[in-house]
Amino acid sequence: MLAPASPHKFKIFSIIAITALITLAILFYQSLSNKAPVPDVTFVNLKGDKISTQSLRGKVVMVNFWATSCATCVAEMPRMIQTYNKYHQQGLEYVAVAMSYDPPNYVLNYTETRQLPFQVALDPEGKLAKAFGDVKLTPTTYVIDKQGNILKRYVGEPSFAELHALLEKALAT
Repeated sequence: MLAPASPHKFKIFSIIAITALITLAILFYQSLSNKAPVPDVTFVNLKGDKISTQSLRGKVVMVNFWATSCATCVAEMPRMIQTYNKYHQQGLEYVAVAMSYDPPNYVLNYTETRQLPFQVALDPEGKLAKAFGDVKLTPTTYVIDKQGNILKRYVGEPSFAELHALLEKALAT
């Protein structure tokens, strides 16, 4: 038969358990609040204008890595245009970054024929993709808050309901 634990041992166990729970709660909170800063890069749009991530501070920004040869990218683009049009007046900026392997004349043709309303940038050397965590898969979309922190990264087509909820929350703060 086991002897009952002494009150002293029970107090020590309680203190250890409470300390462990508090530590876990703090770590969980920090994991939710740790936002990675957006890389300090400069995009060059199809007109040759430069747009730095620093100049976009104070706005919610979407950076979308895509390619004209990517079926998912092409399929999601009309919804991306709708998203941009819906939230642009509230402060959303959008930069579509064509991957290094995408021929510039294809990007220009796609942009003009689809009348993309947002900034389209080329990444001929892959430096932008590298700066954003070595993006290889398209589409990859980043949502960046007004302070320049990455809120979310979507690989593949996002859930637009979730994306819109995230944008609305970011734009409201």
